[in-house]
Amino acid sequence: MAPTQANQINASSFRDPTTAWLGPDMIWRVIVGSKRNQRGFAILYRSKDFLNWVKAKHPLHSAKKTGMWECPDFYPVSIKGQNGLHTSENGPDVKHVLKASLDNTKREYYTIGTYNIHKDIYIPDKGSVESDAGLRYDYGKFYASKTFFDSSKNRRILWGWINESSSLEDDTKKGWSGIQAFPRKIWLDKSGKQLVQWPVAEIEKLREKEVKLPSSVLNGGSVHEVLGVTAAQADVDATFEISDFKKAEVLDPSWTDPQLLCSQKGASVKGGLGPFGLLVLASKGLKEYTAVFYRIFKGHNNKYVVLLCSDQSRSSLNQDNDKTTYGAFLKVDPLHEKLSLRSLIDHSIVESFAGQGKACITARVYPTLAIDVDAHLYAFNYGTEDVKITGSAWSLKTAKIN
Repeated sequence: MAPTQANQINASSFRDPTTAWLGPDMIWRVIVGSKRNQRGFAILYRSKDFLNWVKAKHPLHSAKKTGMWECPDFYPVSIKGQNGLHTSENGPDVKHVLKASLDNTKREYYTIGTYNIHKDIYIPDKGSVESDAGLRYDYGKFYASKTFFDSSKNRRILWGWINESSSLEDDTKKGWSGIQAFPRKIWLDKSGKQLVQWPVAEIEKLREKEVKLPSSVLNGGSVHEVLGVTAAQADVDATFEISDFKKAEVLDPSWTDPQLLCSQKGASVKGGLGPFGLLVLASKGLKEYTAVFYRIFKGHNNKYVVLLCSDQSRSSLNQDNDKTTYGAFLKVDPLHEKLSLRSLIDHSIVESFAGQGKACITARVYPTLAIDVDAHLYAFNYGTEDVKITGSAWSLKTAKIN
């Protein structure tokens, strides 16, 4: 299956095959990531015996100006419920997902669409694109992901890679680089327009020492410490509820980039509805913290826009670290539904799941003060309007790896 000069593929732009799937014609198929000039490809191969593979005349899918497609992933999702599907499944109740990790930007994008088994082509739904206008599994430091079908529990599991945020010199001192994210169950949202992710249920077996979150109401400008939790290794599940939307800041039509908006309106920038959320891996006195929070803006037609931010700007006193702030717009209606936020904290990892898994942001941080027993956890509201908070936090035991 190696590339040759005849098919005009550079050998360095040919990698990361997907899980193979079996068509109704009993022929196996697999895709490999590639590029030609700056057009990204999912090259399709077929095999009758799983040993000898022949390149198809056309790719499964491609997109211009996307560069090299690393770690492509292609799999079916059910339009009925949260159960995963075997990779070879297709039919009227099935949509397909194609994910590509773009080497140019080190970001991942996925599209939802239809797989035509007879023509062996994948057609994304209208508006589903491989760019910043499209969908991402995770809006933070999360890359090179792959899924697999867990047949024992009928679910599709997503594994992602979290890169470093420390300097090359510090990486060398540590003696290792990069780590796997918490595994996530993944399924198609009821809208059919995006995926939903949630930490696998097994993580809840690591929970111990449940602590209720500190206050039923977070008054404007307040910070409350969550005591009784090992804040360096914790699972926090919070829900926020707003009753008065009058003070929501009007969303400027030019504010279309959520990451830029979060960097301009970080956790220390006070607003009307927000910022409110969690300060994790925080030092006493808040010289260091990673803030995961919401802001609510008033958009056009009296609809409200929810912004999720993960602000690393004060995550470490080590100035050599990457302290990028990440952001995502969340497709929820705060008028009619509460805002949920679950954060998994593991020393240098903060994985946050908003809106019951509709948007996820992973941060890799290396505090210098907020380490082990010196790490603290706070709930905060720096907006002017009060926010009701409910939920719990748990200390997490260390997983036993077989």
